[in-house]
Amino acid sequence: MMQYGKLTFQPIGEQLELVAEPTRNAIQSLSLTEAYVSKIDETLADTAAFCAHYDIGLDVSANCVIVEAKKADQSWYAACIVLATDKADINGVVRRTLDARKVSFAPMESAISLTGMQYGGITPIGLPAEWPILIDSKVIDAKKVIVGSGIRGSKVLISSETLASLPNATIVSLAK
Repeated sequence: MMQYGKLTFQPIGEQLELVAEPTRNAIQSLSLTEAYVSKIDETLADTAAFCAHYDIGLDVSANCVIVEAKKADQSWYAACIVLATDKADINGVVRRTLDARKVSFAPMESAISLTGMQYGGITPIGLPAEWPILIDSKVIDAKKVIVGSGIRGSKVLISSETLASLPNATIVSLAK
């Protein structure tokens, strides 16, 4: 068990029912042991409300944003992970890193259907295998961060080292 703010996190392997199916599958297939999960009130899943209610700093809460990249007649998706204190430079760093002509936030319906996760709970753990995962360097500097679990009713506490080890993860200075 691990206490963070007002939450008690359990080893994720002992609480797999608290995460979305794609997240659960990734945890098992990647043998992620440096991750913990805590149940939360799903009405408080949005970052500002979550941090305020559970006494969690914005500097340890990381958001996973799904973007759609386009170039010529191609279209693909990627995830950007930034601390809640920052915004990803979508039209600059992200566009160049993905070698895209245009990058925009993915429509909510697309993000939900393609990830198999709930909007407001999307996590980098369990995204489609071919998707690039761009992690801001400040997330790595934080050592441990809280991310979504794939559902709105829980959060995951994970080491930045474990995040960086996810398939297709790249560390980039994403923040504006």
